[in-house]
Amino acid sequence: MSTFLDYAKVNVKAGKGGDGMVAFRREKYVPDGGPAGGDGGRGGSVIFKVDEGLRTLMDFKYNRHFKAKPGENGMSKSKYGAAAEDLVVAVPPGTIIKDANTGQFIADMLEHGQEVVVAQGGRGGRGNIRFATHKNPAPAIAENGEPGQEVDLILELKVLADVALIGYPSVGKSTLLSVISNSKPKIADYQFTTLSPNLGVVKLGYDQEFVVADIPGLIEGASQGVGLGTDFLKHIERTNVLLHVIDMAGVHGRDPFDDFVKLMGELEQYNERLLLRPMVIVANKMDQAAAEDNLLEFKAQLANYYADKEYSQPEIFQISAWQTKGLDELLKATFNIVQEADFVPLYNETATVEQYVHYQLDEEKPEFEIHRLNGDYYEITGEKIEKLFQMTNMAHDESVNRFVRQMRAMGIDQALREKGAKSGDTVDLMGFTFEFVD
Repeated sequence: MSTFLDYAKVNVKAGKGGDGMVAFRREKYVPDGGPAGGDGGRGGSVIFKVDEGLRTLMDFKYNRHFKAKPGENGMSKSKYGAAAEDLVVAVPPGTIIKDANTGQFIADMLEHGQEVVVAQGGRGGRGNIRFATHKNPAPAIAENGEPGQEVDLILELKVLADVALIGYPSVGKSTLLSVISNSKPKIADYQFTTLSPNLGVVKLGYDQEFVVADIPGLIEGASQGVGLGTDFLKHIERTNVLLHVIDMAGVHGRDPFDDFVKLMGELEQYNERLLLRPMVIVANKMDQAAAEDNLLEFKAQLANYYADKEYSQPEIFQISAWQTKGLDELLKATFNIVQEADFVPLYNETATVEQYVHYQLDEEKPEFEIHRLNGDYYEITGEKIEKLFQMTNMAHDESVNRFVRQMRAMGIDQALREKGAKSGDTVDLMGFTFEFVD
């Protein structure tokens, strides 16, 4: 059973900030002992970090919820709460992170050690030492910690490799990968043996190596979802050079040139810029009797095919992966192409992400909204007012009075009146109900 997973949906939640404290010193001649409540600590953030040792998103198959720890509460004697440690989640290189609800792009994780903050921890609430003024030297006011950000994310993995092995099933891609690299793919003489991309490192000598990916499931109609469809076509996006492997002997009764044309059509339909990337044609199974004659005909047809193309005809290398013949010349040429070729992007990328701290939507959300649910029942919603409510310590009257003043300053009282609210009507805010007083 394949253990390759290239898609996952997860929920991440940063830690809540620690609550500030209301406390007083017990010293002579200091009003009410003086304020001595410390601030709460910052909640832990959720950080995704690239680990080059990972190759799939399998770790996210059964673990889809990631929650950072909250900050420590403030303490008496003006002691601040400790900040929580950030939760670091390892992802494989090539992982793309998107918001599951909006589809907004967040980050493209490419380099080992690259980090991105996907959910910011809440700041700690202020203790009453922070609210002392000349008019109110001993306030009984403290804030609860700010809630941590929570978001649903989609993770998509596109494998990173220098070279992609493409071709119809059973043309010998897996066999070729097994003899030129350290990879041990499953090899069998039937269609669709390979059900997931296999990676291998080809080493030619000291400091001369490149990564090869065997891309499975490419058949006619793959760009429209036939067979494995676009599930693995997308992995070609991250490769620089294409090795087009062709069964030149036509072992399964297919025509080599017809296979080539159909697969080129699939690449063009998926993204025509793929055809601008360097390509090498690998004529495999040249140990078979019919291969030589087929190759002569293939070369003639290939010349006609590229006669009216704007890109140049690829070079052909004759090999027998099974007998390991012709591999040295192919690998040296491929290495040189990898070293010299510039990466051809498939999309117009106007920006790169190096460090991404939690994103915000372009449009500004209203501070609050008033909804009249029935005759005398009103509901208040809105990101800002809800956050202020969550950070209000309802156990102290001074904190409650401060929240009332904040609501009035935001214009909520007037908005309720405009909606028709009268004294005695019920108002709901995040499950907390109170009477409206005009």
